[in-house]
This record gives sequence, structure tokens and C-alpha cells, in this order.
Amino acid sequence: MRVYDPKTGEPFFQKTRRRFDERGQARELTFSCYRRFAFLGRDRTRAWFVEELEEARKKWSFDLWAYVIMPEHVHLLICPIAPTASAGVIMGRIKEAVARKAIAYLRANSPQWLPRITVREGDRVRCRFWQPGGGYDRNVVEAATVHQMIEYIHANPVRRGLVERADDWEWSSARWYAELRPVRIDMDGTIPKLHETVRR
Repeated sequence: MRVYDPKTGEPFFQKTRRRFDERGQARELTFSCYRRFAFLGRDRTRAWFVEELEEARKKWSFDLWAYVIMPEHVHLLICPIAPTASAGVIMGRIKEAVARKAIAYLRANSPQWLPRITVREGDRVRCRFWQPGGGYDRNVVEAATVHQMIEYIHANPVRRGLVERADDWEWSSARWYAELRPVRIDMDGTIPKLHETVRR
């Protein structure tokens, strides 16, 4: 179904992506807030994301290898370890739960925002927290690529000028790797060494 902007009437097109849920194969996932609004710029909303990420890890079997929460997007590196651990389902549930909390907060505290995130989907009108579509998603097989991705993920706040060093950003796994405690969420220490592949 096409999603329409209620102000312009223009449709948003969702890209068709092929995703492969392979046991023991890492997935790099990136997704953005609706229209790149900085909905994740507040600690409150970032904390909701971390809570839902931790809950998802308890419910589905996947290892969490890296993450960063930026003001308007998120990068994750996960590794499903069970046949039933679908990255699409995992991310969909996390995003849905965070969006529900955030939109409820906006309704109660900043209702003037609602027209800016309201869209029409056929006969249905709804508020959007996340940009439509699955975001960026790719499978990772080589261990060297995993390590490069982790460095790239951690460098996001530095590239944006939010902090001077990656481990200064509280909402990232960089602090865990730098052995700084406490951290918002622990990573799984199951990353393959550089001479290994991600396959188990």
C-alpha cells in the first residue's frame, strides 16, 4: 500500500529489499525517524529504544554486537542465533513499541507536533515516528567487515561533531568496548576474530 503525505498528497514509495535470515550471520540495520526529525534527540526517547532493544533480545535469540542512537536515526549490528530470529520481525517490534510510547508522549505534551507526522494510508490516518520502509539492511559474512562496521557505527557521533571521542557518546556501544562502566546496555562478547567468518 502506498503512504501519502496529507499536506502535499504525494506518495512515499517504499523500496523493495531482499533480506536473508541466516543463523549465525550478522545483520547491519539502519533506520531513520520520519522525515529525519530528531525524535531521538532526547534521553527519554533514547532510553525507550534501549529498553525495547533489551526486551527484544530476551524474547528472540540474537546477539547484539554494536549500536548507536543518533538524534534522527539508529545503527544496529546484530547476529541472529536461532532459526526463529527474524531481523525484520525483531526490528519491527522494537520500532513499533518505541513509536507507541513516543506518539503517546507527543499527544499528551506536544500535540502541535501531530499534524507534522500524520499520514494517510488508504482510508486509515495515522501518526508516524519512523520513516516508512525497512531502512538499510545487509547481511555480513566476513569477520573483517564486522569489525569495520563496529568502528563506523561508533564514529557516527564524532563525524557529526556531537563528541570528540566515540566513547564520550553515552548512547553507543563504544563505551562498552572501551570498558567504561556503567553502560546503557551490554554487548554480547561473541564477535568472531578477524581470521574467522561470521558463520557458526
